Amino acid sequence: MTRDLVLHDWLVAGIALAAGAVAGLVLRALLRWLGRHAERTRWRGDDVIVDALRTIAPGAALIAGAAVAATALPLTSRVSGFVSQSLTALLVLIATISAARVIAGLVQSVAAARTGVAGSATIFVNITRIVVLVMGFLVALETMGVSIAPLVTALGVGGLAVALALQDTLANLFAGVHILASKTVQPGDYIRLSSGEEGYVVDINWRNTVVRNLSNNLVIIPNGRLAKTNMTNFSQPEAQLSILVQVGVGYESDLEHVERVTLEVVDGVMTDVNGAVPEHEGAVRFHTFADSRINFTVILGVGEFSDQYRIKHEFIKRLHERFRTEGISVPAPTRTVELRQGESRTSAPFPAPVPHQRDASPSFTDSGR
Repeated sequence: MTRDLVLHDWLVAGIALAAGAVAGLVLRALLRWLGRHAERTRWRGDDVIVDALRTIAPGAALIAGAAVAATALPLTSRVSGFVSQSLTALLVLIATISAARVIAGLVQSVAAARTGVAGSATIFVNITRIVVLVMGFLVALETMGVSIAPLVTALGVGGLAVALALQDTLANLFAGVHILASKTVQPGDYIRLSSGEEGYVVDINWRNTVVRNLSNNLVIIPNGRLAKTNMTNFSQPEAQLSILVQVGVGYESDLEHVERVTLEVVDGVMTDVNGAVPEHEGAVRFHTFADSRINFTVILGVGEFSDQYRIKHEFIKRLHERFRTEGISVPAPTRTVELRQGESRTSAPFPAPVPHQRDASPSFTDSGR
């Protein structure tokens, strides 16, 4: 100390600390009020910024009060320098945490806005948060007078050993970054792997991809496997797609009448059913003279992959009812089997009838007639 402490020093230091605490409370109340107004806006970025300021602003006010209190006390140069460095490093850490929250929140907001999914790719969010925290920690050490050059060198040497030990983890990490950077798969897309797994992509994190199937179960797929396997993305280049429904009518049917009635049903389904594409132009394509019917394909439009089941359901119900009203038959296939009396074998004690099929391919007749 340069001189002895007196009551005045304690009073000034106490007033400075109290002023910092009061300023912190006032700033916290003000930011809470701003947060309520930020929730009313459409942009999520202002919510992230206000939430981060709730941490840094009160903390900065307390640190400022402590710094003023330290200058009011008759401390030695060594102690004063240590206090100043400590408060600065603490302020840097608080600012780093707040900056990490702001940047990570903005990255998540941008990713959600691009994909339309709230829980979007957290891999970029986590990488951004880690990078900001590491940089802030190194700056805080430098502020405290700790040389970070040997630390960076040690981290570089140790990072090689860590990379060798975590080959699978790093492979999944870089595979996830590659998947998102190439935009082959985005959160919200409906995908199907060659191994059979399918569903909506919920999230792509640093290790795996989370897929939610139509039964609302989660399928966890490592990023490395997803990058190597054959995959169909039903949401790219657009979510709308066409589906095919196979139908058959009897040979006695008027095909022009069948086509006209079917297209009318298609137009009604496209207009009335939720998930259909109203501007889709239906199509009917006759393609096969089958054993008991003439088969044709009906092409329907759906908004996204999961809508096809509801569209098919409504279309088949309406088409069946309309065919019955119009008298158009949809024959059920039947098989005719003939029994022939076989010749007696000398080795058999008694002759036995042997069923014999006329042809290798089944013969169908119209059972409805």
